[in-house]
Amino acid sequence: MWRTIIDEASAESSLWAAALRPEEERELLPIFSVLGSPRFALGLETIYEGYLVHYGLPRLFAAPDDDTALLLGDYLYAHGLLRIAAAGDVVAVADLSELISLCGQLRAADAEGDGPLWAATAALLGNGSTLDGPRAALRLRGDPSRLEAAARAAAGDEPVEHALAAHALRLR
Repeated sequence: MWRTIIDEASAESSLWAAALRPEEERELLPIFSVLGSPRFALGLETIYEGYLVHYGLPRLFAAPDDDTALLLGDYLYAHGLLRIAAAGDVVAVADLSELISLCGQLRAADAEGDGPLWAATAALLGNGSTLDGPRAALRLRGDPSRLEAAARAAAGDEPVEHALAAHALRLR
């Protein structure tokens, strides 16, 4: 998975190749993909790496400046969404688009709740479950509890705890 993200980004742009962390500094640690279907792992971790490039401590990249970070993060979002779209699941693409949008709103408002949002989206991606109500609770009331409960019900307490703890360490 990691080699694919690295190789494809490097082939796409010399800017992305130059932004790669040295090999010994890369952290090849899946965070949220372990909660859901393996068929979405590559796309989900690509999108999550884009999120980390924008808002946290990326595992693979170290953009030299804010402009490169913005472009690289957007590239990773788009490339991850393409991977999910290639799996033929339109609902999964819509869920991930909603995830990216709501996470951007949370970050702009300096609000909490992105971890449970990532966990629930990853755990339920592609299984036909709707997260509309739990996402609305986060968006309108700042309440991530329904998202976290949905993630725990789908993936189990221990994996969700691990993912949320790893996520918290990656945020700025």
